[in-house]
Amino acid sequence: MQVVGYRTAVREDGPALVVAEDGAVSRVSLAPGERLDYGLGARHCAGAVDGDTHHACGDESAPYCPLHSSTWVCARCTGDCLKEEMDCREDHAIYLAAFAPDVFKVGVTREWRLDTRLREQGAQRAAHLQTVPNGRIAREIEADIATEIPDRVRVPAKLDGLHEDVDADAWAAALADFDPVEEFAFDYGFDLDSRPVATTAARGTVVGTQGRVLVLERGDTAYGIDLRDLVGHELDPEKADANRQSSLAGYL
Repeated sequence: MQVVGYRTAVREDGPALVVAEDGAVSRVSLAPGERLDYGLGARHCAGAVDGDTHHACGDESAPYCPLHSSTWVCARCTGDCLKEEMDCREDHAIYLAAFAPDVFKVGVTREWRLDTRLREQGAQRAAHLQTVPNGRIAREIEADIATEIPDRVRVPAKLDGLHEDVDADAWAAALADFDPVEEFAFDYGFDLDSRPVATTAARGTVVGTQGRVLVLERGDTAYGIDLRDLVGHELDPEKADANRQSSLAGYL
């Protein structure tokens, strides 16, 4: 059984690993309280999913080989359209997203997806700065703001503050030059006493998910996993049984 994708909590059916076995696709729930008990086997290209059918690929590249990789050109756009014909002619929102304690990013999305996009990223606070008629204008504004505020936040930076709240003073300072249309605060349903230990694993009890970060508890220790790092791995229950280790808290 191979991990071939993941779903965040914004989905109606909840967060999950998408797995495939013998061409069939299914879900492993990541709802709070669920127990995962898998060892991680070999990692290779996750292939392609077409509905409920998986097309396997044995290429060693992971999570995807060049044949199964896709590039969303809009993510690289700064206002000069990279497509043959511009097709982002609908209202777009420019936003700031905050990750505790004081990491901020600028981004754009179609206005109707704003709340979903923020929760997909695991933002703890956010502000809708303005709405513009199309993606080209939005990307131009984003590129200008990105000279001061980054347009990307890596998962390790999100893990660093997962147990904290957003610094209110730093957030106010970040918004000082803007007049937001609306502000947001998100609660992902779990609290941590300390930073989770960064790892790549699929064994433990699900504490919760925040964007694409999965938090598992094993023993008395919380672990933070980037779900993308699981994509491509074979899941092996027998390996989990053979390689059980004590929680780090056992050594404290």
